[in-house]
Amino acid sequence: MKRVLVVKMSSMGDVIHTFPAITEAKQQYPDLVFDWVVEEAFADLPRLHPAVDRVIPIGFRRLRKKPIAMFRSQEWRAFIRQIREREYDYVIDAQSLLKSAWIARKAGYPVDGLDFSSAREGLASLFYRHRYRVAKGQLAIDRIRQLFSAVLGYDLNKAFPGYGINKGNIATGLVEKPYLFFLHSTAWTSKQWPDSYWQELAVLAEQAGYKVLMTGGNMQELARARLIASRTESVTVLPRMELLNLAAYLADADLVIGLDTGLSYLSSALGAPTLTLYGATRPEASSDMSPMQDVLTVDFPCAPCHKRVCQYKGMGNVYPACYETLPPTKVWRSANELLRINE
Repeated sequence: MKRVLVVKMSSMGDVIHTFPAITEAKQQYPDLVFDWVVEEAFADLPRLHPAVDRVIPIGFRRLRKKPIAMFRSQEWRAFIRQIREREYDYVIDAQSLLKSAWIARKAGYPVDGLDFSSAREGLASLFYRHRYRVAKGQLAIDRIRQLFSAVLGYDLNKAFPGYGINKGNIATGLVEKPYLFFLHSTAWTSKQWPDSYWQELAVLAEQAGYKVLMTGGNMQELARARLIASRTESVTVLPRMELLNLAAYLADADLVIGLDTGLSYLSSALGAPTLTLYGATRPEASSDMSPMQDVLTVDFPCAPCHKRVCQYKGMGNVYPACYETLPPTKVWRSANELLRINE
């Protein structure tokens, strides 16, 4: 048995994008066992993969706000003990940032990662024993697969290996079907589909005989969900919940409609029919566009702008203005197609 330590701490989408690489590596070498260092907020995600033996959570986002106190804390010392408890044949920094490279070195073993021109932060490569060139401009999932194949020494499969999630840990039947799940919030306001559009979409879903579920990760998101739900009785706003509980609702949905956010990636990874809407960004992560997955992108002069806040100065009836080219009726047509395919 060979043991691999993977450092991929955040974000939610980045963590999920690593699953196919682990799935493929395990297919190539069944004796591989993985440990995973991840941000505490996402610790439940690696536990969904059967090849992951141990998850080592770290509250780095929280602790780094007070660096001196961090190094003196019991929490930091406990993390160092955990990361050094076992011997590793490989340590892979799959995030290629200075912080992740530095954390990976704390295991006490040589670290492998991307070279200077390939890493998200080139200086991170200075921490690595072996550095591998993986061309930028590719899908995120494919870049991570290429890194793992280079480090572990196997040829990539042409076929997509899948996410490998063990659904045995996910509950089913929490809500009577049929229902849709709307993922209405993102960290970037430029990615958020207008609230009035979500309301119209909920009405269209109700007219077609579907219930709609929504939730939020904080009070502001829950307030927006309740606003959207105010136009129709078919929408239920669930309380804020842990990721594994939310995964159960997503996995069982007849269709998930979401934005460019980690939860949309989670829905796709769970195999749920998923329709993802893109405005300020473009699909850069998923190479698994099965018949159960689809994306819609805006058609607008300044899109994709990749700005956190919309910079458009022209006239528009909605905000962000680019979403005028992606109205509810168009989204519902695509949703209907996915619903028919998955009947």
